[in-house]
Amino acid sequence: MSALFSPITLRGLVLPNRIVVSPMCQYSAENGLANAWHFVHIGGLALSGAAMFCIEGTAVTAEGRITPGDLGLWDDATEAALQPILAAVRKYSKTAVAIQLAHAGRKGSSRVPWEGGAYIPVSDGGWVPPAPSPLPHKAGETPPVALDAAGLADVRAAFVAATKRAARLGIDAIEIHGAHGYLLHEFLSPLANKRTDAYGGSLENRMRFPLEIFEAVRAAFPPDKPVGVKVSAVDWVEGGWDLPQSIEYAKALKQRGADWVTASSGGVSPLQKITVGPGYHVPFAEGIRNGADITTIAVGLITEPHQAEEIIASGKADLVALARAMLYDPRWGWHAAAELGATVDAPPPYWRAPPHEFKDLFGSIVYGAR
Repeated sequence: MSALFSPITLRGLVLPNRIVVSPMCQYSAENGLANAWHFVHIGGLALSGAAMFCIEGTAVTAEGRITPGDLGLWDDATEAALQPILAAVRKYSKTAVAIQLAHAGRKGSSRVPWEGGAYIPVSDGGWVPPAPSPLPHKAGETPPVALDAAGLADVRAAFVAATKRAARLGIDAIEIHGAHGYLLHEFLSPLANKRTDAYGGSLENRMRFPLEIFEAVRAAFPPDKPVGVKVSAVDWVEGGWDLPQSIEYAKALKQRGADWVTASSGGVSPLQKITVGPGYHVPFAEGIRNGADITTIAVGLITEPHQAEEIIASGKADLVALARAMLYDPRWGWHAAAELGATVDAPPPYWRAPPHEFKDLFGSIVYGAR
C-alpha cells in the first residue's frame, strides 16, 4: 500500500491521501477580488487528485498585499467574489479546500513578478507598508512604518475578520503565512525585527505576535476544522532565524493547537544564499517533525511520485505540497496514483480518461456509453 496515498486526519478533516496543492500567488486579482482567472486556476487544480488544495496567499488587508494583484479577503466584496468559485469546486470535486491568510509586511507595495517585482513608491500608486521595525527589505527602498500598539491590534483584528469570512465560505482549513519574509516572519527574524518592546529581542518576544495571531485565528475558526502555519525554517543568512528557533516556535504552536507546520525557507533578506535542489526543504520538515512532535508538510522541488512516496514512507514529513509541479502537470495526483498502484477520485465525465493499463485508477467504476 502506498504511504503517499494513505489517509490522514486533521481534526475533523479526513484526507484520503497526503498530497496538497501549495498556495501559489497568481497576482491576478483586481482590488483583491477573485475573477475569471481564479475560476480557471482553482477549478482546474481542484481536479488534480490531491486531497487538499490551498488557495493562494490571501491578504487580510489591502495594505497587507504583496502586489496590487494579490487576492484579498478583507471585505464583503472580496468574500463574495470567492463564493461562485468555491460553489463550482464543491459541485464537481471532493478535494478539501484550504486558504492561506497572509500579510506582506515590509515586502508589500511591490510590482507583480513579470513586471520586475520592484517596490512601488507612493507617488506611483503604491503605499507605505507596515512592519515590526522601520527597516526596508532592500537598501534604497522607502522604510516601512513600525507597527505601534494600535497597528498590532488592527492586524490581529484583520486576521480574525478574514478567518470568519473563510468560515462563512465553508473553507475546510486555514494556513497562516508566517514565511518568506512577510509580516509574521519579519517578527520572528532578528534580521527584520529590531524592536525593544515586548515584541522584540529575545526569542520569546519575537514569537509573541505570530503566536497571538495564531491564537486569534484558531479561536475564530470552527474547532473541528484545522489551522496550520507556514514557516521559513531558516533565513540562509548568518545571525538570522534558524532551525532550532523554528523547532521552538513549532512547539509553541503545537501547545496552542496548531495542526501542522509547513516548512519552507528564506525570503527575509536579499543577502540569503540558498542551496537549491530536489527536496531541499525536506530536512527542515523532518527536523521540525522530530523536534516538536508536530505534523509537518514538506515542500521544495518535490516533483516525482517515488520522491514524494519516500518522504512520507520514511517519516520525513506527514504530507507533501507541490506548486510548480502541479502547474506543469495539473493531473499530477492521477499520474502519481497510477505509478504507485493507488486510486484517486475524479468526476464522472473524466472516468474514461485513464489508459487501459490504469483502468482501475478511479476504483471500480462502471461507465456505459452507446
